[in-house]
Amino acid sequence: MKLFGLHKLKTAVFISGTGSNLKNLIKFSLQRKSPILIKLIISDNKNAKGLVFSKKYKIQKKTYNFINKRKDEKKIIKFLRKNNINLICLAGFMKILSKNFIKNFKGKILNIHPSLLPKYKGLNTHFRAIKNKEKFSGCTVHFVTSKLDSGKIILQKRVKIAKKDTPITLSKKILVQEHLLYPKAISKLFTNP
Repeated sequence: MKLFGLHKLKTAVFISGTGSNLKNLIKFSLQRKSPILIKLIISDNKNAKGLVFSKKYKIQKKTYNFINKRKDEKKIIKFLRKNNINLICLAGFMKILSKNFIKNFKGKILNIHPSLLPKYKGLNTHFRAIKNKEKFSGCTVHFVTSKLDSGKIILQKRVKIAKKDTPITLSKKILVQEHLLYPKAISKLFTNP
């Protein structure tokens, strides 16, 4: 999918927590050569720290509690359509989207996952990698499909696991790489050669 001219992809970022990847994507989107423009921030957690970036960068935000997942997903789809969203970036979003939601945005949802997929899908990736005495872990940007963390891989970055690493120290090391990898993957997909 290549991008031509000055049209930036209208993007929504989905978060659940601190929003460090969101902040990083916003900074990336403000660069002249960036192929994205972040129009919306969506969260399943009204107390997500990352929502502060909505005010700071004047980006519209909406929160949904996902108590009734089907209903909320319908509202989100309507809201995304109304805002002509072409790309969804999941950035630490802790809810699993339904098959129906994914079908509505087929090939337009990206996620960043803190492991070298297909290894360690799901949660507690750093703990599991250390427990299994892996020499490397890392992060993966991939397309979202209805199978958890199983979509086509766009880019990966390996990170060496030190003997003294804990899940916390490893998570910090990998987060640094996530911040580099997500913009790189988006540029790879959507920028003219």
